Amino acid sequence: MADLEALRFPIGRFAPPSSTNPQLRAEQVQTLRQLPTRLRDAVAGLSNDQLNISYRDGGWTLRQVVHHIADSHANSLIRFKLALTEDWPTIKGYDEAAWAELADSRTLPVEISLQWIEGLHARWVALVESMRDAEFEKGYVHPALGRQSLAQALALYSWHSRHHTAHITGLRARMGW
Repeated sequence: MADLEALRFPIGRFAPPSSTNPQLRAEQVQTLRQLPTRLRDAVAGLSNDQLNISYRDGGWTLRQVVHHIADSHANSLIRFKLALTEDWPTIKGYDEAAWAELADSRTLPVEISLQWIEGLHARWVALVESMRDAEFEKGYVHPALGRQSLAQALALYSWHSRHHTAHITGLRARMGW
């Protein structure tokens, strides 16, 4: 049996970079740009039964993971826009686990969220690429995490993209799919 920590965090836990610069941000933006294709490739050819398997005991199903990415990244895009248009707004958190248990996350075809992620990421990448260096120092106040700059948020969502894609590809590798 694989180590629980490795199953939960297949690319390791998020570690914010000690500093940020345009080259690092460009790499993070590239991850956001590539997510729709990488995620689509990760679930390609999986049956409904396979999509309903959890990537680890007590974890979400692959279907829930895909829908979670759509939910989470939609919230993040809105947070970026709020931070760019308001002075350190306090954002609303949400219960990710509860959202993953809602009927849409448990039952809808993943194609719905894959299409949403494609459009969402096209807009998000365009927005981030239009930002000036100083705008990455703007941010929001997260009720649980405190002040988060957009540079920090970009790093987090770059990791988040790779993290959840690895949940899917890791299960596929373990199962020989």
